[in-house]
Amino acid sequence: MSLDEVWLFLQQGLLSGLVTGSVYALLALAIVAIFKTTDVPNFAQGEMLMMAGYVALSLLLLVKLPYAAVIPITLVAMAVGGALFQRVVMERVTRSRGVGVQLVIATLGLAYLLKGLVRQTGLGDTPRSLPALVSNDTVMIGDAALTHLDIAIFGVAVVVMLLIYFMFTHTRIGKAMRAVGMNPKAAQIVGIRLSSIRMMVWALAGLIAGIAALLITPKVLVTPDIAHIAILAYAAAIVGGFTSLPGAVLGGLLIGVVENMVGLFISTNAIVVAPFLAILVTLIVRPQGLLGGKVQVKKV
Repeated sequence: MSLDEVWLFLQQGLLSGLVTGSVYALLALAIVAIFKTTDVPNFAQGEMLMMAGYVALSLLLLVKLPYAAVIPITLVAMAVGGALFQRVVMERVTRSRGVGVQLVIATLGLAYLLKGLVRQTGLGDTPRSLPALVSNDTVMIGDAALTHLDIAIFGVAVVVMLLIYFMFTHTRIGKAMRAVGMNPKAAQIVGIRLSSIRMMVWALAGLIAGIAALLITPKVLVTPDIAHIAILAYAAAIVGGFTSLPGAVLGGLLIGVVENMVGLFISTNAIVVAPFLAILVTLIVRPQGLLGGKVQVKKV
């Protein structure tokens, strides 16, 4: 391999990795936000992404709604669905003094429920992709080639991440979410309703899943197995720090870049191994993640 080829692969792997990594970062943000406020990993985040894709496809192909209406309806439906799951299922499990294991099983139940619904309705029998809102014309950045769609995906993802950062740092709801994540009992003492905040966080997770689905499904086929993208989002959360929102963003971008570099320099067959290798290295070198802070030991 010549130096020119190495330089080309480095540029292509970096830019393409940032595009895919921005979607992983979005999903990792949702996973970390739920974990920080409830101490429960959401194992249904991938299925929420999958469901958002099928909601959008159904509105577009079956209901024949224009794309301009499909996007807001899909986002609202996912946000409402996430909030309802928290209020109807997770809150009842919590009130019945369910421990972390029961809450995790509830998220697994949601994952299997959503996948089962899609398979039963027959929507998943034929893989489809959403039409792109922008052209797929190629743009050269240096020696690397991206499409207008790639640039739009990255741009929208960055804007959404900045809005989420602004919400958490400059709004009362965001500050309440941070307070619940830091110390739920103290937050409750000062008048913050834990159930309401947790419902909002689940709504935010549903909204993020909808945005990620609308961004990625013009590039990949929507199938019931598209939920595997969440594995990469979990890898991003672990690498960046499972309790750090900035870490989730950093981890997502790193996983995207590493995945593309491995595919270009080693083999496309090795791509599936790259995220797990990144997790192993992180757990050995820095178990709390890159931006996870100090390791905390909880007595049980």
